[in-house]
Amino acid sequence: MMSSERLLAFAAMSFLLIVIPGPSVLFVIGRALAQGRRAALTTVVGNTLGAYALVVAVALGVGSVVERSVLVFTTLKLAGAAYLIHLGVRAWRQRGSLHAAVTERDPTRGGSGLRTLWEGFAVGVANPKTMVFFAAVLPQFVDRAQGHVMTQMLLLGLIFNIIAVACDSVWGLAAATGRDWFARSPRRLSLVGGIGGLTMIGLGVTVAVTGRKD
Repeated sequence: MMSSERLLAFAAMSFLLIVIPGPSVLFVIGRALAQGRRAALTTVVGNTLGAYALVVAVALGVGSVVERSVLVFTTLKLAGAAYLIHLGVRAWRQRGSLHAAVTERDPTRGGSGLRTLWEGFAVGVANPKTMVFFAAVLPQFVDRAQGHVMTQMLLLGLIFNIIAVACDSVWGLAAATGRDWFARSPRRLSLVGGIGGLTMIGLGVTVAVTGRKD
């Protein structure tokens, strides 16, 4: 079994990476501003599932292919960026209808939660920041002398995602709290919905133009 020192070192490094807002955090904030607390927390869960899918991929050896291939990495990065921009444009277009959605609170909208979860998953699995961390850093904390390499990677990934859920939820709840004040006015809510959409568009552009140059 892995030593506690190794686990704590990985947890500390994970925290340092997670606490600095990246694509997933900014996406959660954008969702909180555009759609509120429930959408933000659902997005956090989706992001976490997406990030853990990356952990599984690394544990199975797929991560090394992504890390070594500029083409594969760039393709995934651009796909994630395009999806973010698409979601941002949609949020911008729907900003005028946010007040009705908030005040009606239609309980029959169960499908929207699944869609939000899926969108969070898609962003989480295409997050370049997390992708590079899992492919290049996570394997360095595995104690190969202890065996069960895949199990160790899955455990490390679980630690990362527990920290990510806590931190991202704080960001989402803080942003949603500010949105509640805006919800009292249709004009203010339309403004914050537009800001949320622009945030996601800007994030998508940033993801597309940053990253590996080799």
